[in-house]
Amino acid sequence: MAYTLWAANTAISLGTVVAAASQVLPTGLVFKCTTAGTTGGTEPAFGTDVGSTVTDGTVVWTSISSVFEDLNSFAPDKIIELFEITFSTAVAAVVGTSKYYFHGGLNEGFTANVVYNSNTYTAVPIKAEGFELTTQGSIPRPTITIANLSGIITTLLKLVNTAQHPTNPSQTAVFAGDDLGNSEVRRITTLKKYLDGQPDADVNARFPDQIFFIDRKVSETRDAVQFELVSKMDLQGKMIPKRQCISNICQWVYRSSECSYTGTNYFNINDQSVASAADDVCGKRLTSCKARFGTQDPLPYGSFPSVGLIR
Repeated sequence: MAYTLWAANTAISLGTVVAAASQVLPTGLVFKCTTAGTTGGTEPAFGTDVGSTVTDGTVVWTSISSVFEDLNSFAPDKIIELFEITFSTAVAAVVGTSKYYFHGGLNEGFTANVVYNSNTYTAVPIKAEGFELTTQGSIPRPTITIANLSGIITTLLKLVNTAQHPTNPSQTAVFAGDDLGNSEVRRITTLKKYLDGQPDADVNARFPDQIFFIDRKVSETRDAVQFELVSKMDLQGKMIPKRQCISNICQWVYRSSECSYTGTNYFNINDQSVASAADDVCGKRLTSCKARFGTQDPLPYGSFPSVGLIR
């Protein structure tokens, strides 16, 4: 079924199902009215988990899967697997596009290009493995193998590896064997009946999107190129939490939105009062924050003073 989009100030009856109007949600969720009423003037922040609820005016919406009923029918439609690769800004500049859309080319019923959400997905022989969800063991590291018989992937990688990006305002550096590393790979799964051009076409009817990143090129031959994917938490050079827990150095840029100081009382790096804004320098200490905001007021200090108390 094609879902009706949410609308403001509308009377809603019990059991009505709508999709978000502002954007296509990657969660694959739609929203069922479990308390009848009238919607509010602005679209609510819909839930991101099955079963979560949100109040909208006098209506209560409960999140449900957009494809659950289809999969539980006696004759479910064919499942279609689509892929999107999002390039970095530097790579996009040399390849001429920010995204590449493709599908397996052997999806049952489709051996040519398909269109979904107004995007054309090119048919390419691929083999995608390891996308299964699991609650045990390590985080999945799927692999995707793409046919290279015409040399198109090798050509793309050679082009990618010539991309340059600025390391500072005065110089550039060449990607050395980048091979699409850190590029986002989005796996979209839907049903054949929901593709553009079908009677029940609906971009909101989909399974939850799976998002991974290219960690490395496993192999490259004349026949195929294989990439290993990782979740965002497994990316090389990334830390969780992203900010380091430092006790005595504020990590905010002085007078930025995080710092929020806009006053005309100026202090030097030693927290001594000065008359000129030109001499105004934050010492990055807790005392520097207190000098500007006061000793009794809430401080937007960009660090973690209590860390030093932990042994």
